[in-house]
Amino acid sequence: MTPYRGRIAPSPTGYLHLGHAATFWIAQERARAAGGRLVLRVEDIDVARCKAEFRDALLEDLRWLGFSWDEGPDIGGAFAPYTQSERRAVYLRAWQQLRDAGWIYPCTCSRRDVLNAATAPHDDTDEPIYPGTCRAKRFEPAEFAEPAGVNWRFRVPPGQQMSFVDQRLGSQHSVAASDFGDFVVWRRDDVPAYQLAVVADDAAMQISDVVRGEDLLISTFRQLLLYEALRFPPPRFYHAALIRDEAGKRLAKRHAALSIRTLRESGATPDEIRARFRTPAPAS
Repeated sequence: MTPYRGRIAPSPTGYLHLGHAATFWIAQERARAAGGRLVLRVEDIDVARCKAEFRDALLEDLRWLGFSWDEGPDIGGAFAPYTQSERRAVYLRAWQQLRDAGWIYPCTCSRRDVLNAATAPHDDTDEPIYPGTCRAKRFEPAEFAEPAGVNWRFRVPPGQQMSFVDQRLGSQHSVAASDFGDFVVWRRDDVPAYQLAVVADDAAMQISDVVRGEDLLISTFRQLLLYEALRFPPPRFYHAALIRDEAGKRLAKRHAALSIRTLRESGATPDEIRARFRTPAPAS
C-alpha cells in the first residue's frame, strides 16, 4: 500500500463557499484517519478569473474553519510550487507527451460551433459531446512547438467500456464517446484545461486519494484516460455528496450568502459551520 496523500485544491475565483468547504473537510478527515498527509494546492491557472484577494481569503478562511495541511504554497514541501500558475512546465511536458504519441489533436471549432453541431441533449453541468469535426484532419506534431492558438482535444476511444470503484459510491461505469466525447486538454488562449492540469499535478505530487464532489464523476472517466495515456498510476477516488440549496441545486460561488466569509461576518462559529458537514467514511 502506498502512503496516503490527499489534497484540497481550491480555486481563487471567489470566496470559499460552504459546499466546497464541506468536501475539503472530508478530504482532510480521511487523510488524518489514514495517518496520511494533506496537500493544499491553489488552482489559479486561469489568471483572468483568479484574484489575489480571493487567494488570500481562501487561506485565511480555511485556517479559521479549522483546516491544516502538511504541504502548500504558504509552508512549502517536496513538490513545490503548490500554485498552478507557477507549474506551466509540468503541463507543457504532459501536452508534448500526448501530442507526440498522437493522443491529442488541434481543433479550430469554437464553443458555439460545438453547441450548434451537438445532436444529443446535454445539461449545463457538463460539456456537449464533440461531433469530431477536426478529429480526422492530418497534422504534423512539428508544426506545433507550442499549444497556443487552437484547442487541443483528447482522442476518446469510441465505445471503450470504462469502470472504477469509487470509495463512497461503489462501482462506476461509463462508455467513452457515448457518455462523453473528445475533450479539451489545452485551450486556444494558451491555458491548460482542468482535465490535464489536475492529472499532471496529482501525478507529480504523488496524490494517492482524490476527494471531490459527485458532480465531477464524468470528469473522472476523462482523467482515467489521461492517466493511461501518460502512463501515470491513477489515484483512488471518493466522490462526496453535494450540499444543495432550497431548490435542490448544488451550491456554487454565486451563492454569496453561503460563503464562509459571509457566514463568519454574520457571527457563525467554526463549530456551527462544521456541524453542517457530513462525516466521511474511513479510507479503505
